[in-house]
Amino acid sequence: MALTEKFTRRTFLKLTAGAAAAASLGTLSFRAWQKAQAEEKDDVRVVPTLCDGCSNHCGIYVETKNGRIWRVTGIPEHPKSKGKVCARGQGVIMTPYLRNRVTQPLKRQPDGSFVPISWEDAYREIGERLREILAKYGPRSVGHVSYDYPMYVWYGRRLMAALGSPNVFTHRTSCNPARNVGFKHTVGGVPGADIENSRYMVFIGRNLAEGITPSEVLSLSRARRKGAQIILVDPRVNNTYQMATKWVPIRPGTDLAFVLALAHVLIREELYDVEFVREYGYGFEHFAQEVEGYTPEWAEEITGVPKATILEIARGLGKNRPRAFIHPSWRGAFGSQYQNSADTARAVALVNALLGNYQKEGGLTFFGSPKFGSLDPARHPEPPKPTLPRVDAEWPLIGDVASAIPDKILAGDLKALIVAHGNPVMDYNNPTIARKAYASLELLVAIDPFLGETAEVAHYVLPEVTYLERDEMVEGLSGRKPVVALRQQVIDKVHPETKPAWEIYNGLAEAAGVGQYFNFTLDELNEAMLAPLGLSLAEVKAKGTVVLNQPSSLGTPKFATPTGKVEFYSTAFADAGFSPIPKWTPPLVMPDPAKGEFRLINGKQAYHSHTNTTRNPYLLSLTESFAGDRLWINRRVAERMGLKEGDWVEVRSEVGKGRARVHLTEAIHPECVFIYAPYGGLAKDNPGKNFAFSFFELVPHRLDPISGSPMVQDFAVTVHKV
Repeated sequence: MALTEKFTRRTFLKLTAGAAAAASLGTLSFRAWQKAQAEEKDDVRVVPTLCDGCSNHCGIYVETKNGRIWRVTGIPEHPKSKGKVCARGQGVIMTPYLRNRVTQPLKRQPDGSFVPISWEDAYREIGERLREILAKYGPRSVGHVSYDYPMYVWYGRRLMAALGSPNVFTHRTSCNPARNVGFKHTVGGVPGADIENSRYMVFIGRNLAEGITPSEVLSLSRARRKGAQIILVDPRVNNTYQMATKWVPIRPGTDLAFVLALAHVLIREELYDVEFVREYGYGFEHFAQEVEGYTPEWAEEITGVPKATILEIARGLGKNRPRAFIHPSWRGAFGSQYQNSADTARAVALVNALLGNYQKEGGLTFFGSPKFGSLDPARHPEPPKPTLPRVDAEWPLIGDVASAIPDKILAGDLKALIVAHGNPVMDYNNPTIARKAYASLELLVAIDPFLGETAEVAHYVLPEVTYLERDEMVEGLSGRKPVVALRQQVIDKVHPETKPAWEIYNGLAEAAGVGQYFNFTLDELNEAMLAPLGLSLAEVKAKGTVVLNQPSSLGTPKFATPTGKVEFYSTAFADAGFSPIPKWTPPLVMPDPAKGEFRLINGKQAYHSHTNTTRNPYLLSLTESFAGDRLWINRRVAERMGLKEGDWVEVRSEVGKGRARVHLTEAIHPECVFIYAPYGGLAKDNPGKNFAFSFFELVPHRLDPISGSPMVQDFAVTVHKV
């Protein structure tokens, strides 16, 4: 394809916000202010804690001056930050001081307005409503939704168990349910990647430079300096291209065909690890037979990737094994995007198995996490495990389909929800449908510092302190050496009537009549978790990040599948009624360029995370500086449409529409348009709604039958100048 040959790194830096890409590992400049402040002799404190800019929870040192946030730096020992802080991490330290925080408990009135209510009355009324709903509909009618953070999941699960409910949902439905299902039922879980020691890496839709884990970006840059080949397979040139050796533009939604063709070449040319497959593979002969027809010529017709390029990449992987891999990704091209995403994930896992790279240097690795302890049940009774089936039981391969919640509400299965540290109305599926469903609940409680889309339709909003105003549960990270990390309070509460989430859960449990299961403090819970590791809470608080001297080894892989092997033939998929072998399946919708249709794709931005950062004026200033909310469109296509840089357009799908200004570039496939993810929204007081539009507002409400994925790119749009 001409796009590949003509596009250079110099062109990339001219056509994209190069400075914004540099923010992946840079900082926002407060230096002039810091210098002036440093000249004063004031009370300066340094507290180790964890960032809240995204789900990485990077280790950071936060410095305060006279009790106010001053600056932030990275903790070198933390495996994700490695001493660095990205632009998001620099900006979100101002969260405690943002306007429009919820500063006291609120109760929604029949006209939709909110009035203040005391904590005592809020707990009492919520407890009464919970007990009424449980008595009338049973425990299965109640659920808990949160971001996938340890404290919220742990407390939410314990509260639901105490009430008899199995319904605990997390944010993962928005990011990577298809990837997780594919890898879990093929190799037993999602491995990490030994980037720094790899010789040949393929990233399919994965953008390390903006979906930032600082340590991974550092590892990628080191690998590049050592001569590694880094291949980006993506409809768009993402900012990782600065460190890549090749961009392969692919027709969006056809990644499965590309990966199946790689498998075909590896097997046909005997470039795969025969011994590894013989020892650790199950059902390889079925897979090998299936991919016989998936030739590079066949894949070229579907993907637009030339046969020669497919051969080059397959041979590059095979000749560099086991220090070669296709990255497992996060959301990328197959986290939650298409009808075929789960099978794409399975195929990626299997190509890596063909390379024999599991538990090998430069390949993919499974490492253990710290083995935490638990509360003494003799002193702190454990609630019985719920025996009722989940409301999303029709997705047996995953067991956490938060994207199905609107359907379950409208069907009458869910009557009450507690939502903590999350915004499911806006972030899980089409927000118009989700808002209607959540607003119809008999009880919706939002634990949130702000009035986001979900909190706006809640019956009660319980104001949580921000991440720099609270202690949390200890967290464990896997790696060559496992790590224990802790978020702890850095400053006093800015608003006296706000509370940390663990305290709110305790109040709700007491009001619902199950307080006996919460007769412990957060410190007691953390001490119990740390006890088997020989660590004290005081030691972890002092360091923030503790690296355990419990090294994991490479060598013999262990696969947590039913057969204990890599399942080329998945027994779990077969039992669930799906094809046991990944086969080519097209996306649900294929846009027709002849009709002026495009596929709308989206991705993470280096200085934003979902809607929770678009309240931040420091980060929104970057959006303004770099025109970060523009719709990318192929220059040649745009010029044929009479569009110029910065023109306003309307983007319309079968269910919604949005307006944005266009960015004309050669750095995107001509059959798609691209928008960064965090903008738009429905909340009244979120300034992010004044920037472009949210892609979720254009997503039809359809769920993948395998993973429950909302299939957020499996639809077509039209683009018209306004």
